[in-house]
Amino acid sequence: MDYLCFRALCCKGPPPPRPEYDLVCIGLTGSGKTSLLSQLCSENRENIVSTTGFSIKAVPFQNAILNVKELGGADNIRKYWSRYYQGSQGVIFVLDSASSEDDLEIARNELHSALQHPQLCTLPFLILANHQDKPAARSVQEIKKYLELEPLARGKRWILKPCSLDNMEAVKDSFGLLINLLEDSELEPSRI
Repeated sequence: MDYLCFRALCCKGPPPPRPEYDLVCIGLTGSGKTSLLSQLCSENRENIVSTTGFSIKAVPFQNAILNVKELGGADNIRKYWSRYYQGSQGVIFVLDSASSEDDLEIARNELHSALQHPQLCTLPFLILANHQDKPAARSVQEIKKYLELEPLARGKRWILKPCSLDNMEAVKDSFGLLINLLEDSELEPSRI
């Protein structure tokens, strides 16, 4: 019996490696990209500074590691986003659901541009309607209608989920859905 116990505990070998996926994370300044990613990486919330260029974080999940390239969302940086798309396997788009009409219009235009970009148009998208804890936050249904996702994203693989830093379990669940889409993408035959 001791030998069986020893074999069970010691001889299993290392766990199989988790798959890694390279993602790009975009959204306007103030949408909460940096805060959400930092929270997922268990980093201190107090030292968070808005991304001015780009940063890369390895976000660990139980069944995958997401290498997320977060791009700054300022107007003078957004015009360079497409230079960082190459090699991406999925897209995270974060928007402030409590933002002004003007900012929401800019976010819609940037999302539409990303959905139509040749290097991103076939990739899975996770769209996070952040800041749902704010009183002025729009519902997911309002955002879906405003962003005109149905006609534009028809046939594409995308997920739109509400989120806030107050409910990180919901954020993790949303990323879990994205990981499922990424796994499904690996199983599909090449579209060449």
